[in-house]
Amino acid sequence: MDTLSSATPAGLALASTEQIMELERRYLVPTYRRLPVLFVRGEGCELVDAEGRRYLDFVAGIAVCALGHAHPAVTAAIAAQAATLVHTSNLYYSVPGAHLATELVRRSGLARAFFCNSGTEANEAAIKLARKHAFRKGETERTTIITMNGAFHGRTFGSLAATPNPKYQEGFAPLPGGFATMEFGNVAQAREAIDDSTAAVLVEPVQGESGIHPADPAYLGALRELCSQRGALLIFDEVQCGLGRIGTPFAFQYFGVVPDAVTLAKGLANGLPIGALVVGETAAESLQPGDHGTTFGGNPVACAAALAHLAVSERDDVPGNARRVGAVLHEELERVAAAYPALLGEVRGVGLMQGVQVKEPATARAIVEAALEEHLVVNDAGGNTLRFVPPLILTAEQAREGVRRLERALARM
Repeated sequence: MDTLSSATPAGLALASTEQIMELERRYLVPTYRRLPVLFVRGEGCELVDAEGRRYLDFVAGIAVCALGHAHPAVTAAIAAQAATLVHTSNLYYSVPGAHLATELVRRSGLARAFFCNSGTEANEAAIKLARKHAFRKGETERTTIITMNGAFHGRTFGSLAATPNPKYQEGFAPLPGGFATMEFGNVAQAREAIDDSTAAVLVEPVQGESGIHPADPAYLGALRELCSQRGALLIFDEVQCGLGRIGTPFAFQYFGVVPDAVTLAKGLANGLPIGALVVGETAAESLQPGDHGTTFGGNPVACAAALAHLAVSERDDVPGNARRVGAVLHEELERVAAAYPALLGEVRGVGLMQGVQVKEPATARAIVEAALEEHLVVNDAGGNTLRFVPPLILTAEQAREGVRRLERALARM
């Protein structure tokens, strides 16, 4: 039966998968290459399509649905806040926003938070923070933001300029200046690059979009030492790897290196749009009224969802589950990679942020499509890596079942 389930929200017309696909083809700007499936419902670590078929979700909205789909605590928090107050703007105080800032500061040990709506906006705020921090110190020549080869920081102009990948930048020149790039993991190059002109080093503790590449803790420690010595800020982009995904509440806690600021988004509100810049004491007051802002930042509904997520994550030790089940998933993926050496290579990752190298990049998309036919939702990153970023509530048995479905997909290739 090619019709949406009775669970379709009121006010949305029932339509077939093909009808919805045709509406999108006709009326949406074609910025996405979608797979031919229409999901209408989610429960925990599963998605349900318009025909009622159930899928194990190892994408989680691209590392967004940390507590899975339709988590009762998040659902209740959203409903209660939406029935109370949806938006007033940042001209006034907000109860959920004040509490969320308090929680992020408490859990991180940093000093202050700024709220926006996405990861790219959080990184834009971090870039502005770094420049303004140097300006307020009277160091007007300290303007360069150093990022890494293989980085991804977003698609707005500042964060795009910080993303040294022609795939994303092509056709959008001229991009903002003041950015430099160095090799991810190269301490000797960092010693040469970080100098009196450096406002900040912006780095992902685990690179996501280029194919799941965890940093060496010693490298991040060296960056910390160099930035402290030479007066630059160290900023961690934890948009994808933070908030429990690699086994600790913040990724920097896993690596044992404390940055001057950290950017967050994706999993923070378990699916609602929110981003955050959390800043340590060094630069906590560098942004003052009028320096930065956003209409929807700190939205009460998104903040209420984020508070519910953080409460459940702490109560149930969700980061610990990510660490334990991530080890199971990593071991299972290594077993499959060894069984299919012509197709798959190295397995990389930490916690529930895992990647498997695909020997022939053109094959990655085909594996994703074959997995979907086995009712497993995965995606590819960097064009040459299968990416596994499931909900952090995944069980060990679900991890094994997902890999069994991957094996069936590979066997058919």
